[in-house]
Amino acid sequence: QVHLVESGGGLVQIGGSLRLSCAASGSNFRRLTMGWFRQAPGKEREEVADITEGGIPYLTKIAEGRFAISRDNAKAIVYLHMNSLKPEDTAIYCCAAMSEQGNRWANWGKGTQVTVSS
Repeated sequence: QVHLVESGGGLVQIGGSLRLSCAASGSNFRRLTMGWFRQAPGKEREEVADITEGGIPYLTKIAEGRFAISRDNAKAIVYLHMNSLKPEDTAIYCCAAMSEQGNRWANWGKGTQVTVSS
């Protein structure tokens, strides 16, 4: 079981940047693929990016060219670096940890609100 706590959200202007953090507790963080998801009001949750236990990132079309994902295994933190933010990026951003078997997103944080305004 991994407990996840996100931080770093807030109100930002169009074109601005934010860095979200997800702090994980649990001794197996190093062995887990971690991901970032978001959910906007009235929309389904969608994956933004994920990163393997070995540090290989995967960016969805949402993130390509604007966002990056990284992790610090020593601190048990995964980051989402967001640049060139748009109003459509407004959402609650949650991090998730994949099961050790690698077959499902098993643990979720409560999320952090990101609001992009003009």
